Amino acid sequence: MIHKGGKMKKLILTIAIMFMFGSAFAASGVYEGFFYDLAAKAVDLDSDTFKVGLLDDSHTFTSTDDTWADVSANEVSATGYTAGGGTLDSPSITEADPFKWDATDETWTITGSMSAWHAVIYDTTNSDSLVCSIDFGEEKTATDGDFKIEWNASGIITISD
Repeated sequence: MIHKGGKMKKLILTIAIMFMFGSAFAASGVYEGFFYDLAAKAVDLDSDTFKVGLLDDSHTFTSTDDTWADVSANEVSATGYTAGGGTLDSPSITEADPFKWDATDETWTITGSMSAWHAVIYDTTNSDSLVCSIDFGEEKTATDGDFKIEWNASGIITISD
């Protein structure tokens, strides 16, 4: 529970993602350090620089991982994919109920083939601190074309009553 303006609010986090490939995602999570960073005002959701990196099937979400270095050994590689992932463009927050954190969809134009099983968002402004991990639930592949993450209209992270 968080207290805001004399009203107790239940914290509900929704990590919303949809792929141009179709299916929904499976188990995902928010890293514990992200909650601490929010409380300590170490992260600014609309002005920090965030990246989203793609990981292979060896990655396992562990909520206590802290930084990109903890997970980057499982990063994918391909022509057209930038090591370290892509920068989330236009991060924004909507301070209504529900609170919403969102950004522009992310696309990599792949030459050859690339497969990924997970996406991890991290804050490069805040010492590469991890935000959340998204498990695609299955292998997602692009061959000589776009690998695109389309964030849900509800946002990347949503907090509501």
